[in-house]
Amino acid sequence: MNTPAPKGNGEKLSLKEVIAMGIGGMVGGGIFSVLGLAIAQAGHAAPIAFAIGGIIALITGLSYAHLGLAFQSSGGSFTFLEHAFRNRNIAAMGGWLLLVGYVGTMALYSYTFGVYGSAMLGDNGSSPAMHHLLETLILLTFLGINLYGIKASGTSELLIVTVKVIILFLFAAIGLFYIKTDYVLPVFNQGHTGVLMAAALIFVAYEGFELIPNAINEMEDPQRNLKRAIVWSIGVTIAIYVLVSLVAVGNLLPDEISRYKEYALAVAAKPFLGQAGFLLIGLAALFSTASAINATMFGTARLGMIMAKEKALPTVFGFRRKQNHIPWVSLVAITFVTLAFVNLANLTIISSFASSTFLLIFAAINLSAWRLRKKISSGAILPLTGLFLSLVSWVALVVYLWNTNIGNLLWIGIIYLSVIIAELLFSQRRLFLHVR
Repeated sequence: MNTPAPKGNGEKLSLKEVIAMGIGGMVGGGIFSVLGLAIAQAGHAAPIAFAIGGIIALITGLSYAHLGLAFQSSGGSFTFLEHAFRNRNIAAMGGWLLLVGYVGTMALYSYTFGVYGSAMLGDNGSSPAMHHLLETLILLTFLGINLYGIKASGTSELLIVTVKVIILFLFAAIGLFYIKTDYVLPVFNQGHTGVLMAAALIFVAYEGFELIPNAINEMEDPQRNLKRAIVWSIGVTIAIYVLVSLVAVGNLLPDEISRYKEYALAVAAKPFLGQAGFLLIGLAALFSTASAINATMFGTARLGMIMAKEKALPTVFGFRRKQNHIPWVSLVAITFVTLAFVNLANLTIISSFASSTFLLIFAAINLSAWRLRKKISSGAILPLTGLFLSLVSWVALVVYLWNTNIGNLLWIGIIYLSVIIAELLFSQRRLFLHVR
């Protein structure tokens, strides 16, 4: 959720800056950690898994474009659900789900920061304490920064994203010349079903583009640029992910992927760039995840504040500091929930939880676009296709967890059930508190 702050003095975000916002939101740390999971599940076909995830994101992105132009609200997904469903509980549950989804992505980013930070300090995974220390420190650091209201501008976000994209494209461009044919052929060396499961498992890597419509009131010529920004940002991200995963598959043996799964991308740079490549990718991962944590924390706290104003969350989430209007209660609550999650869960459950959550949210958004198709001047085929693909991927993820670790699936189910019960208890509190 790598969102730049709106420009001041009446300036608007250019198309390039909005595209940077979308790319920054997606290439915010996920690819650095979930690559190993994708390769482990899909084998040589990992690039195809990333392409499938990208297609789902692209179709859903077009639904977001139509909804964004029709309602032009910074409330984003929460606002769209409010318009699509008469029952306020559905929109509220969607908002609560979105909040826990962003908690999942922040957990993934901080987990990745801890993994790469530990690896660059020479820890090979034998000391979990170092990993936990780093992931905790990075979250607390940005909690402090956000409480003081320091945030990046659109220009700095463009610079950050440009550096990340250049590093990854250089890695891919150089690495293509070192791919070993027997490492990538046969393509479906682990069967076809693993490809869809991998696409579902790593779908969180495409989370972020949905933030573009939130900035519609701060962008130049939104009627022309909103859809273009969404398509370009997802297209560039697909290209990065497919090329990077192809290079990783072509330079790593299965046992190396299994051993270094959590920071496989940095290890994949070693065969052709040596230790310098490992450090370069490691630095890119630290840079990306730190930037993503900072912006996601700020944006999620703001979502909590908006939901509190709409009476979809307790009023306390809307409390702000007098000095800078920062929603401090929302910030603190979200950060400490993330701290608990990231320190108690492993990479698979963090990634699968975040992917599952956003697949469900995107399914709901596609359904919203279909329900509102006349109002938003959209056809029926595209949103229905996005809905179908999102649900199929979600089912594939559930099947994967059922077959590999039913405990993780149980925990995800418990979290969702808790969200539903908490929202119903809150929204219907008058029935419980004023029984006559």
